[in-house]
Amino acid sequence: MERIIRKMELISPTLPHKKRVAAYARVSSDKDAMLHSLSAQVSYFSDLIQRNPLWEYAGVYVDDPMSGTKDARPEFQRLLSDCRAGKIDMVITKAISRFARNTVTLLESVRELKLLGVDVFFERENVHSLSGDGELMLSILASYAQEESRAVSENCKWRIRRDFQAGKLVNWRFMFGYKIVKGRVEIDPKQAAVVRMIFDDYIGGMGGEKIAAKLRKNRIPTPFGGTWRAGRVYQILDNEKVTGNAVLQKSHVPDHLAKKKVRNKGQLDRFFAEGTHPAIIDQQTFDAARAVREQRRARCGATDVSAIRYPFSGVIVCGCCGKSYRRHMNNGRATWQCSTFLQFGRLACPAKYIREDILQAMAAEVLELKSFSPNVFTDNIVQIQVPDENRLLFIFRDNHTVERVWENRSRRDSWTPEMKQVARERQLRILEGRNAL
Repeated sequence: MERIIRKMELISPTLPHKKRVAAYARVSSDKDAMLHSLSAQVSYFSDLIQRNPLWEYAGVYVDDPMSGTKDARPEFQRLLSDCRAGKIDMVITKAISRFARNTVTLLESVRELKLLGVDVFFERENVHSLSGDGELMLSILASYAQEESRAVSENCKWRIRRDFQAGKLVNWRFMFGYKIVKGRVEIDPKQAAVVRMIFDDYIGGMGGEKIAAKLRKNRIPTPFGGTWRAGRVYQILDNEKVTGNAVLQKSHVPDHLAKKKVRNKGQLDRFFAEGTHPAIIDQQTFDAARAVREQRRARCGATDVSAIRYPFSGVIVCGCCGKSYRRHMNNGRATWQCSTFLQFGRLACPAKYIREDILQAMAAEVLELKSFSPNVFTDNIVQIQVPDENRLLFIFRDNHTVERVWENRSRRDSWTPEMKQVARERQLRILEGRNAL
């Protein structure tokens, strides 16, 4: 019997599904012309999408002036999240360089969207990511965009370095004590008075912590609305710009993709320019503060802590406030103290310091060693918690814990014969002075 096959007609044809279309816009600087271009892009894409009867408007995602080589663009990340959530079928953008100038970032994003079924249309290049040769074209064009980014970056670096060689201040946007008025650096009277007070107090004998506490007590506002700390005070004391002079090219950007600024430790030439702007502090006062700083550092045995890591660095956690302990020299003896206490005092955190020799002895004991070994400690201990006074909780890398309790040695027991002799001689001098009266 012959098989009969016939075509079936749909009784109720389905309505065409509208494609949900979004757009992404970005410019690379905050200049007025660029901001106008960004506004024009938003208006153009909004009108383009809403005029198409087959498209459904899914919004325009706009990043404020930020570099396309950075991955932390908030609106771009929100766009990807909405695509993953199935809210968008197609993305339109002006050009590959607006989407990303990093070839790897571009291809990773486009490939992820491709797996989600989301098409990306690059208007200038007239390329659809879902087309047959889309990825090949994108690889080639993105490489050109990335090279363009590198060339622009190198041109900017050349201009900046030339200005440094000429003794010009470049990219100076803010410094406490100064303000920028129509492109010129001028003294801010209120902030300058604070800077002079900091120098006077420091030369007069106050330390960075006490000066910071004084500024907080007097409710003097910080540059960016934060809290005055000793580190910020020392930044002002160490900055030669308060004298009206400037060390140029202290930092540089080695990678045009990451755009991370790093300290110039000899990779490039530095330049010292005199009289680049008005001075708040005279050179004699600045040198006097620096001399006091060096004397105190030498007396306390301080070094460049940014370049040193101790076995206990970042390991000890305060049970009162949750902050890490820092190494601190106390009368020539190494101790570890909560960073909150060091910055804000006992009212902020009452945790007591722990002598380094006690920490080493306790660590050697829990590790069953005759003496403390930094390498063995680092390999086995991930954290030391201080739940309360005189208690230490050692947390091993395999997650098991060991608790130890230690006792403070009395002052009498902790004195060495040398310390007793010094105290005896000091007391004799006091008695001789009284008898002389």
